[in-house]
Amino acid sequence: MGLFDKLFNSSSEAQEQRELPWKALTSVRQLDEITKKSLIKPQVIFKHSTRCGISRMVKKQFENDFNLSDDALDLYYLDLLSYRDISNEIQNTFNVQHESPQLIILANKNVVAHASHGAINDLDLKTFL
Repeated sequence: MGLFDKLFNSSSEAQEQRELPWKALTSVRQLDEITKKSLIKPQVIFKHSTRCGISRMVKKQFENDFNLSDDALDLYYLDLLSYRDISNEIQNTFNVQHESPQLIILANKNVVAHASHGAINDLDLKTFL
């Protein structure tokens, strides 16, 4: 399989992909809930542009590499094209400049880490448990 095939998954071979317990982030009000829940366990927000090939590739790699139990943390998925206002509020509330794709980790009501693009998959989520 060539590099292009690996990057964009144009292979006809079926690949096993893990389904993560994503929670759709569709309301600004959810940010208060996420902040409160961060006192109990880490909360992760994945900001994704559904029209961006890089964002799609990073999300797929994150899902393939995810190796925590489903109850270790909460995973929120934000579709940036549909909910840009929520992304703007995330920037204002948590003082994290918007990027896409972007992963934001909250614990104890604070952003403890954030990364974008390839750096997302360099984060070791176990260090935040």
